[in-house]
This record gives sequence, structure tokens and C-alpha cells, in this order.
Amino acid sequence: MRNFVVKTLANAAALWVAIWLLEDITLTGENTGRKTVTLILVALLFGLVNFVVKPVVKFLSFPLFLVTLGLFTLVVNALMLMLTSWLADTMDLSFHVEGFGAAFVGALIISIVSWALNAALPDRD
Repeated sequence: MRNFVVKTLANAAALWVAIWLLEDITLTGENTGRKTVTLILVALLFGLVNFVVKPVVKFLSFPLFLVTLGLFTLVVNALMLMLTSWLADTMDLSFHVEGFGAAFVGALIISIVSWALNAALPDRD
């Protein structure tokens, strides 16, 4: 359970960095508390999308991973971020990614920050 909380908080921090750096990824809310709750809910949603949908997409696009020597992972990560944005919109969460370019750069930022945080934080369950 502790590992799940740590990973979710790392995802939330990585999403926050992407929101902070890119103007096309937005998180709106009335106050800081509302934004924080929304960010944590989006991080949970992002983790769920990466847990359920991403393996299926990676399996179905395996030939593209081979041909591009794994660089297609960046496209898949951007698509997962766009799917998270769409799901957040349907759930009335105030998180939005504007376009594939923002999703691509945002996914790259999220991957780097998430990797760094997960490497620095303890990995226990």
C-alpha cells in the first residue's frame, strides 16, 4: 500500500512539473486545495490508464517498437496522457492537454521526473 501511495505522489509531482513548464497542459481550480485534490485524482487516473491501457497498446504496436528501436514509446506515452486528459474531461476534472505536441513534450517531462522521483524514493510495499 505504501508503494502505491509513493508512486501516486510521484506521478502527481511529475504531472505538476509538466503543468508548470507547459502552458498547453492546464489544471484549473478555485483554490490551491481544489487544485491539489484534482492533481491527485488525475495522477490516480493517469496511473490507472498506464496500468490498464498501456500494456495493450504496447502489445498491439510491438512491430513499431522494434522498427523504431523503442522510440515509439514516446508516442504511446503521449497518447496515454491525451487519453488521461479526455477521461479527466468526462469526469469533470479540470485537467486538459491541448494537442499532441503538448502531450508529447509533457509525456517526456513526466517520464523523466517520474523516473528520477521513483529512483530517489523508497520502493517498499
